[in-house]
Amino acid sequence: MRNIKLTIEYDGKDFNGWQKQPNKLNIQGEIERAIKCITGEEVDLIASGRTDAGVHSLGQIANFKTQSKLPIEKFAIAINSQVKNSIRIINAEEVDENFHSRYSCKQKTYRYIINNTPYGSAVYRNLEYHMPVKLDAQKMKKAIKYFEGEHDFKAFKSSGTSSKSSVRTIYKAELKEEDGRIIIELTGNGFLYNMVRIIAGTLVDVGLNKIDPNLIPEIIKQGDRTKAGKTLPPHGLYLVKVEYIK
Repeated sequence: MRNIKLTIEYDGKDFNGWQKQPNKLNIQGEIERAIKCITGEEVDLIASGRTDAGVHSLGQIANFKTQSKLPIEKFAIAINSQVKNSIRIINAEEVDENFHSRYSCKQKTYRYIINNTPYGSAVYRNLEYHMPVKLDAQKMKKAIKYFEGEHDFKAFKSSGTSSKSSVRTIYKAELKEEDGRIIIELTGNGFLYNMVRIIAGTLVDVGLNKIDPNLIPEIIKQGDRTKAGKTLPPHGLYLVKVEYIK
């Protein structure tokens, strides 16, 4: 039995998220269907984690077991020929039988893109969140650093979270300005349901002078969801990279 690891890029606009669901277009189901066409096997495609409807990926990782003798260099091309153009396998490799996309994961990086120009973009409208009111990026840069380290992120999760603990570690939190856009990037050992989108919404409130940047540690400490910002829409969010224990 071979264990195949896929690196997957996708535009989440047309999909009801990663997870397989009956009668709803989803990324997992599309790729599993393609693998069945190629190998004749029903496989269980395991991802590093689920992404919600509308969320994009530049580097989702998933793996599956197969008895197919197809050469590894042909897997990506074969799967891509069977799926929508909004899904691309950008790498396929054979890995150790113990590799598990979810349980072997060490850290993930997410990015949230805010178009902060007055008029937004026609071309990128489904790939970024438009905020026409000018944000104070310097205050946002100050605020984002408070998220680094190990914290209980209870105030930054949606009610649908199934995780028992809301303690997570953010290794790196950065905010960059680029061509009228504000780019928020977070690298951590794991993320709660909607955590990145709520942190991004809180930073927008900081940029709008609704929340003082120095209050972020207190909001984290109190763990009160109502004190944090709103959950920003999914189309500005990207899973950028998943890293594994060597």
